[in-house]
Amino acid sequence: MTASIPYQLLRKLLFQFPPETAHKLALKLLKLGYYSKINPLFYKKVHKPINLFNITLDNPVGLAAGYDKNGDYIDALLSLGFGFIEIGTITPKPQAGNPKPRLFRLPKHHALINRMGFNNLGVDHMVKRLKSCQHQGIIGINIGKNATTPLEKASDDYIQCCQQVYAWADYITINISSPNTKGLRELQQTEKLTCLLQAIIASKTQLTEQYNKKVPFVVKLSPDGELKTLLTSAETAIKLGIDGIIATNTTVSRMGLSVPEQLQQGGLSGQALAEKSLNIVGQLRQTLGNEIPIIASGGMMDVEQALAMRDAGANAVQVYTGLVYQGPQLIREIAERF
Repeated sequence: MTASIPYQLLRKLLFQFPPETAHKLALKLLKLGYYSKINPLFYKKVHKPINLFNITLDNPVGLAAGYDKNGDYIDALLSLGFGFIEIGTITPKPQAGNPKPRLFRLPKHHALINRMGFNNLGVDHMVKRLKSCQHQGIIGINIGKNATTPLEKASDDYIQCCQQVYAWADYITINISSPNTKGLRELQQTEKLTCLLQAIIASKTQLTEQYNKKVPFVVKLSPDGELKTLLTSAETAIKLGIDGIIATNTTVSRMGLSVPEQLQQGGLSGQALAEKSLNIVGQLRQTLGNEIPIIASGGMMDVEQALAMRDAGANAVQVYTGLVYQGPQLIREIAERF
């Protein structure tokens, strides 16, 4: 797949800047396009409704978490034609994340490496943004723990985020799979995962009664480690009351890369993740059966890769790195054929 000529020109301009600077500039341009009502003229939404978690999506193409960590650009992003967007990862307290530089392009491989470290302005800021936005669309909220919170108290952070965003969330994603917060992936281990999710599900039950609203909870899993362990984590989550799975987060693997940037620490996303994520989605579908919703995330660089995810068992897909390299037209192209 080749990006449109206008986006190729814009990408060439954006790629003159350091990646994190370019990302901020791209978001500001999207916001300008929203307020000037330009975005919908170029990126009309495809209406191809699907049911996910008993929620009706306009189409099955979503934005992966990490693109808008604080919820500052909800309206602008929805105006690109997404069926849903996921904002975050948000933590209870603001945190700066890891030292810069922490985002790297690998154009040869259509990939990114990031070690952002859940940099965000805190859940209070996100709630203010949710209250003020004018959105008409489905919003998932991705939650995590602060880097300074010990693992044995991680549930406190997740529950605090749940309590504060529940009223505005269409679904909530529990992020236990980022490679950029020390020790976080240990929460995928069966015993720790069970303790964490039991506490979160208990809070969810209270919140459902409080708001008279049932918000689906999903878990985002890592593509790394033994497949058997990952499948066990997914089964455990579903048995405890989690409503679905997002597969997958970024990978620490560097297999197939041949550029100096591969030496950078952090999570790899993009084309290099496609095969691994596809295999995991297929294995999850076989393990969990046909009723559990699976959102594929990782390696969605073109329509064919998205269709492969669908055929492997994904109910919907999320894009991020594909958006960086191919532009917003990718959303429509996938939605039309999914």
